[in-house]
Amino acid sequence: MSGLPAGSDPRVLVGHQTGDDAAVVRLTDELAMVQSTDFFLPIVDDPFDFGRIAAANAISDVYAMGAKPLMALAILGWPRGQLPMEAAAKVMEGGAAICAEAGIRIVGGHSIDDAEPKFGLVVSGTVHPERVLQNSTGKAGDLLVLTKPIGVGALAQGLKKGLIERDLAEDLVSTMVHLNRGASEAAQAVGVHAATDVTGFSLLGHALEMTDGAGLGAELWMDQMPVLYGARDLISQGIHPGATGRNLQHFGPRIRWAENLNEFAPKLLADPQTSGGMLLAVSPDRVSALCDELAARGCLAQSIVGRLVEGSGLAVLRERGG
Repeated sequence: MSGLPAGSDPRVLVGHQTGDDAAVVRLTDELAMVQSTDFFLPIVDDPFDFGRIAAANAISDVYAMGAKPLMALAILGWPRGQLPMEAAAKVMEGGAAICAEAGIRIVGGHSIDDAEPKFGLVVSGTVHPERVLQNSTGKAGDLLVLTKPIGVGALAQGLKKGLIERDLAEDLVSTMVHLNRGASEAAQAVGVHAATDVTGFSLLGHALEMTDGAGLGAELWMDQMPVLYGARDLISQGIHPGATGRNLQHFGPRIRWAENLNEFAPKLLADPQTSGGMLLAVSPDRVSALCDELAARGCLAQSIVGRLVEGSGLAVLRERGG
């Protein structure tokens, strides 16, 4: 994306330059269109759950911009000679179920015969041009609040290898299909300075996108981190997806690691999240109100996990304040 021309269209409020979650184009003085797309390979075996997870993940990009979803288009790749079309229909059914939960419909899309199954959505939404949430507008001193526990990648890898029990598998799926609508609404109600959703680049990567865009640095506090049950044990046993290593290789040189960290901490923070929560930057005087709003809307976490600071890069500390 860095090779694309920046352009100079004044209607484009958010483009690709800051690696934000969606594009935003002003339509009128009071209305902007938000649009994003996301799709991936199956993370679980059940086709209905795969459809639900992929849809929740795609819709999350619109919520991360503070917008209200409007409609979706489906993207489906299917190996029709190897997998039954009935399973493809179940994938679509799962995607439609999550869209209905978000108050929208799949109104069209495109499918192809593909070597591997893939599914996702193009999602469009709307927001007032002056209420767009961005990942690049945080301020020094802002506290960072995370709205879902991390550890999805490790649990998904454990599920593939048959190493986790049914209750952990159910927790994993329920976390991934949980919509970020409540987090987005809470962020708008309180007035956060910046927002992003945490997905494949891990908490490390998305926190760095936030700091880079704002020209700041950040601290993350391991003792405040919400973690899915079982994820630490799996990571300690060496069970994690390949993307964890790639995230560490790419982002690791920019991280200042405290000497007293537990050995699993780097791989946990580099764990790729599928349909993860939102990371919100909010002024300290509003953080209590934000956490209350998140709890009232049923968000899975309301954890203050770090803060933005003057400087650059990212420091990972064992606990808040040290």
